[in-house]
Amino acid sequence: MKKQVIIAVDGMGGDNAPVEIVRGCVQAVKDFPIQVLLVGEPTVLEKELANYEFDKNRLLVTPAMEVITNDDPPVVAIRTKKDSSMVVGLKLVKEKKASAFISAGNSGALLTGGTVLVGRIPKVERPALAPLIPHKKGFSLLLDCGANVDAKPSYLAQFAHMGSLYMEQVLNIAQPKVGLINIGTEKEKGNDLTKAAYELLEGAPIHFIGNVEARDIPSGVADVLVCDAFVGNILLKYTEGFGLSLFDIIKEELTKNFISKIAALFLKPSFKRVKDRFDYTEYGGAPLLGLQGLVVKAHGSSNSKAIYSAIKQSLHFIDQEVVEKTQNIFGE
Repeated sequence: MKKQVIIAVDGMGGDNAPVEIVRGCVQAVKDFPIQVLLVGEPTVLEKELANYEFDKNRLLVTPAMEVITNDDPPVVAIRTKKDSSMVVGLKLVKEKKASAFISAGNSGALLTGGTVLVGRIPKVERPALAPLIPHKKGFSLLLDCGANVDAKPSYLAQFAHMGSLYMEQVLNIAQPKVGLINIGTEKEKGNDLTKAAYELLEGAPIHFIGNVEARDIPSGVADVLVCDAFVGNILLKYTEGFGLSLFDIIKEELTKNFISKIAALFLKPSFKRVKDRFDYTEYGGAPLLGLQGLVVKAHGSSNSKAIYSAIKQSLHFIDQEVVEKTQNIFGE
């Protein structure tokens, strides 16, 4: 890193807050030249921090006395809970007091707050939530998966630009292949949205490979997958659920009898490596691309490793000046 970066983290958001959030932040300040602002109720966070030794000049508590829960309506929560850890953290990015904000809390509230408080890059019509999903060769960037259920063709074209830039700058993939998720590979397939989006993507200065069917996604056919949030969210959640179910089935079969249990002992390292390739905690979270600052949505069940990885991911994003380069793409 060129200089010490300040990253704000929601200490109260997520299923495992504050224990796992604090643990991930402590490890991050030990490994990276950063300052972390842990946002939340001081008494709760300081009690948890007392369990660790760390540089107290680089891991600080920023007070916020309210919490946005998963049951809170997103828009109402952002408007009314102004002293929540999420709103305070987003304002730190807006006011340039932090270069990034990471939260495992209410997804809808984070998307709403990011758009309203941090703000879109001028000429970006809609931000996109962009998680990484696994395939047999690595990961693809999926966008959008949560911010725009009703999309326009121009949104998808902008998602493709932002996704390509992210894969180039953060994951170092040269000329990332961009695919449009559709019900067939032929140009004429799909609904009005995908047909119009295809025309825009075909003429865009990106490596567009055409339509991609869902069955081809696990093979790694594309580095960037573009769709509206309705399709993206279903695909993301099916992928997560299928992965968990698959490993449960394998475990069940390998423990059925004595012979399979013996075989499992020899195969355990191989299965561990396969499971690691599906581990979302390796990549931390999904950036909300298209904003004037970095906002990252960590998984609601994030453990310390996921928070640590989200911080590491954010450092790459900041170091490569992805926000600034996105602004340049859209003429600002």
